[in-house]
Amino acid sequence: MFNPLDYPFLVLVVSLCMLWVSASIGVWLRKRTQKPGEERHQDLEIILGATLTLLGLIIGFTFSMAVSRYDQRKNYEEQEANAIGTEYARADLFPPGDAGKVRALLKSYLEQRIIGYKVRDRRRIQQTNAEIARLQGEMWTAVVAPATAQPTQVAALVVSGMNDVLNSQGYTQAAWWNRIPTAAWVLLILISVFCNLLIGYDAHGRSAFLLLILPIALSISLFLIADIDSPHGGVIRVKPQNLESLADSLHSQ
Repeated sequence: MFNPLDYPFLVLVVSLCMLWVSASIGVWLRKRTQKPGEERHQDLEIILGATLTLLGLIIGFTFSMAVSRYDQRKNYEEQEANAIGTEYARADLFPPGDAGKVRALLKSYLEQRIIGYKVRDRRRIQQTNAEIARLQGEMWTAVVAPATAQPTQVAALVVSGMNDVLNSQGYTQAAWWNRIPTAAWVLLILISVFCNLLIGYDAHGRSAFLLLILPIALSISLFLIADIDSPHGGVIRVKPQNLESLADSLHSQ
């Protein structure tokens, strides 16, 4: 399903055009209505100030939501790397044959997780997710079979570690699905449009360049929020630094 919020540059262009048109409509409405008196002008200034204040609060609140979700994705990436590294070390508790199989699967799984952080194409994302799901099934079977054959506390420790590996990926996926609600975006866009309408209506013959300042500032703000909130799209993304560091460490052993 196409989600325009996954394309921050599209958000930048569309929002800039939309807000500029809103300001132009405000200018057009002012030219075709009776000029407000001093009292009405003061009322308009109060409404404009209150609307801009509300817009600033909503932008700050939405930006805070996006940053908190970005930090959450970073924390889960670190936890996922720790879980995989711990399970790789615990594999020594199994017999050599079973330990080698578990380690080989963990290495393949680690490579797919790194790809999952970097890939952008939707088809590649689906393929990577399918491969990750397949490897998860094989890893679980690889630890459950020896633990069932010889049920000991040591084997239970390895099974628990594999459970942490699988859970960490689930937590990461849930964090990637945790996006800014659509209602928050709708409210933010509507208030941005109303602010530009009011500014255009209160333009008093100001130049077109001055009317562009607020649309540019708002469109950049929307772009930044969408960029931080999008796990796969945009420029600001969570880099799998901990996973890559673990992969380098495992390959060097």
